Amino acid sequence: MQSIDGLLIDLDGTVYQGSELIAGSAAAIDRLREAGVPFLFTTNTSRMSRSAIIASLGAMGLRVEGSEVFSAPVAAARWLRDEGVSRIHLLVADSTYEDFVEFEITDERPEALLVGDLGSGFTFERLNEGFRSLRTGARLVAIHRNRFWLTDDGPTLDAGPFVAALEYASRQTATLVGKPSPAFFDTAASLLGVDRQRLAVVGDDLETDIRGGIAAGLATVQVRTGKFDAASLEQVPPDQRPDHVVPTLADVPALLE
Repeated sequence: MQSIDGLLIDLDGTVYQGSELIAGSAAAIDRLREAGVPFLFTTNTSRMSRSAIIASLGAMGLRVEGSEVFSAPVAAARWLRDEGVSRIHLLVADSTYEDFVEFEITDERPEALLVGDLGSGFTFERLNEGFRSLRTGARLVAIHRNRFWLTDDGPTLDAGPFVAALEYASRQTATLVGKPSPAFFDTAASLLGVDRQRLAVVGDDLETDIRGGIAAGLATVQVRTGKFDAASLEQVPPDQRPDHVVPTLADVPALLE
């Protein structure tokens, strides 16, 4: 691997799975801290606010500071500020509203409709309310568009299919603010203070982590946990494959030594 000065580490499927840390994750993070390797947890998780993510990791036994987590909802809030948007309609879990307290949340002619993961909250009524906001001029913003995620019950639909439904109905193309958007990785690199050419993305998802990292010009490391699928990896062109594939996050510190 090229000389790496920092890491952008995915959470769900890389650090933890369901409600438990993946074996060796906590020790790997400790090794990175001891070695002075700067890192940032980069996650598309939209069912929880950043503070809730940190609390959840703490309950699993992983100590994390607020400055170490850059989530797609936080990226969405930054995008809204940059675009001068103040009135928004949210299709996100209640916990995630905390990341948007500076905005006016309304379904009365909002300037933007933000779609994250509502889980079973994706009812016809909620989707139709969002569709009507788009019909009155709101911009469609995808906090992320992951196809599915892995829960304790098995593979579960994520926000992506519902973003696609709203795109089709409204004839809009959503603005993507989470992974694999290059802008997401650009902002993460800026927050970490490390040049993109010396950063590596670590994750389990071939589409959002690996292809997203490659598109942003970053080195990539795929772990064989979470969504990892060996068959899918074999089918992609060589230039879309990760620089390294390792069993778990526990094997990443050794790559940097």
